[in-house]
Amino acid sequence: MQKHLSESTLNGKAHEFAPLSIPAATDADVIAYLRRSAKFAEFSALAEREAQILAACEQFGITVSEEEVQAAGDDFRQKHKLWGMQETMAWLDQQGMSVEDWVQGIRIGLLEKQLKEFLFGPSVDGEYMRNRDRYKRVAISQILVVDLATAWKIVQLLREGHASFCALALEYSKGKISQEKGGFVGIRFLVELMPEVADAIKNVEEGEILGPIQTKLGYHVVKVEKWFPLQLTEAVREQIMETLFQSWLQNKLNNIVYQD
Repeated sequence: MQKHLSESTLNGKAHEFAPLSIPAATDADVIAYLRRSAKFAEFSALAEREAQILAACEQFGITVSEEEVQAAGDDFRQKHKLWGMQETMAWLDQQGMSVEDWVQGIRIGLLEKQLKEFLFGPSVDGEYMRNRDRYKRVAISQILVVDLATAWKIVQLLREGHASFCALALEYSKGKISQEKGGFVGIRFLVELMPEVADAIKNVEEGEILGPIQTKLGYHVVKVEKWFPLQLTEAVREQIMETLFQSWLQNKLNNIVYQD
């Protein structure tokens, strides 16, 4: 009898907490979420960047052929292991994209690449030779905090060997990338770093810890992980074009804001 009652109770509870049927989020729901989570400005900036790219391509008469789009689409599907139409359609459905959305994304990516080459391709070699020191590549880790006392505490803990850089970054860093990755922020050109940070690290040895370094964001504790040799590889060339392109886009945006 007791067993029967227990099973009835459990069955009742299971029914009470049965999964609800939740409708898929609409575009309006996604936009509302971005606003609530303070991510709207980030994605708005990306949309503005795309609009600037399309306007510039139209201005300069830059286009891509259907054959180029098809080839890039084939490369994309191979890279993502979308071997057939069924896998491709399932992936698009998962991403909430139509075929037209996907093709347009590929087209814009190709246009962006051609626009960079049109604007800056001929000047990359000269830019690199004139500013070689600015294009030194360095792998760095950092911990970003908002107050000086905490920054000095972190520096002291690191120099005395009481904690690892990774552990302190996870605990203290306010920077999104450095907090998520245990302090490591990647391989960067000096020109991509904040000027105060670039000036502080440009002549230091690998493994050295510097800080606190004050910028408008707060106080940085930085570790130089590795320096890379000066060499104009294709990857470096593309990154230089991206740096020049970002500056060009920002100037155009600033001009628009000023005119408004």
